[in-house]
Amino acid sequence: MAIIDKPSDYFNTVLYTGNATGRTITGVGFQPDWVWGKVRSEAQDHVLVDSIRGATKQLYSSDTAAEQTEAQGLTGFDSDGFTLGTHAYFNGNSKTYVAWNWKAGTSFTNDASATGIGSIDSAGSVNNDAGFSIVSWTGTGSAGTIKHGLSTTPSMIIIKNRSSAYDWTVGHNSLGWTNVVFLNLDTASQGDTQFNNTAPTSSVFSIGTPLMANKSGDSIIAYCFSEKKGYSKFSSFVGNGNADGTFIYTGFKPAWVMWKRTDATNDWYIYDNKRNSFNTMGRRLEANQSDAEVNSGSAIVDFLSNGYKFRGTDPSWNVSGGNFIYMAFAENPFVTSTGVP
Repeated sequence: MAIIDKPSDYFNTVLYTGNATGRTITGVGFQPDWVWGKVRSEAQDHVLVDSIRGATKQLYSSDTAAEQTEAQGLTGFDSDGFTLGTHAYFNGNSKTYVAWNWKAGTSFTNDASATGIGSIDSAGSVNNDAGFSIVSWTGTGSAGTIKHGLSTTPSMIIIKNRSSAYDWTVGHNSLGWTNVVFLNLDTASQGDTQFNNTAPTSSVFSIGTPLMANKSGDSIIAYCFSEKKGYSKFSSFVGNGNADGTFIYTGFKPAWVMWKRTDATNDWYIYDNKRNSFNTMGRRLEANQSDAEVNSGSAIVDFLSNGYKFRGTDPSWNVSGGNFIYMAFAENPFVTSTGVP
């Protein structure tokens, strides 16, 4: 598997302060296809916009709400960032913001009956180098399979019904595909047929009949991720309950990590290297909460050259025997493709 030497070509975080005036945010380094934004300085939902649904079309990871259109939200995807209107979700005056950006970029459509790939038509955007795709389809109410666009098997899939107010479904290799968690909830993992009790393949993923992923006539969106060496990791860990906490090897220095405890109630914690520019990191947001950014002022996690390490024994990240899943993206690979550390 080839190593990605420059992860910021595919994922990057930007920080800015709002001014309630139409403007362009630059410094992403590429034209993003998925922008996940959050005001840091006050309570407000996380806002997710992607190039498949289109600019101004908003979903909220901390809410079940159906897709909403906000004409003054994120209004365009640009070569080095994105354009904003005046709405407080992305650009309230004097409010501080973070935006996490992913690149897909290659459009695809799939007529399942014509190609023989999957059983439900899909369309989307994919970046096989980065192992990321955005996939859209219309629910049928019957179990089926959907082309995800990737050339490798997804390790994690996040699904949201755009038309109706349902939970965000998350499938993850470490849970097995008979269990799910929900991005907008803090609940433990549970058995569910969202993925029809079937693991994805290198061409398709399966969905069952639950309304979240397959309500007849509803529009559905999915974000699919497969691991890429030196760039991304989707795995699990077990807490050790020690003040000198658990170390999680990723093979790269993280730029962004989100984790969740899956055997008990626990939030989805997000840390990144822009809001936290040095160790030990204390600034966090939770994907399932609208809360303002918390700066604990105490030791929580270190981003290291080859992974990340927890500090302390809080049950949200390092309870003894606790089971956790995570997704992580890189700042730098531990060793480049030319063998340079």
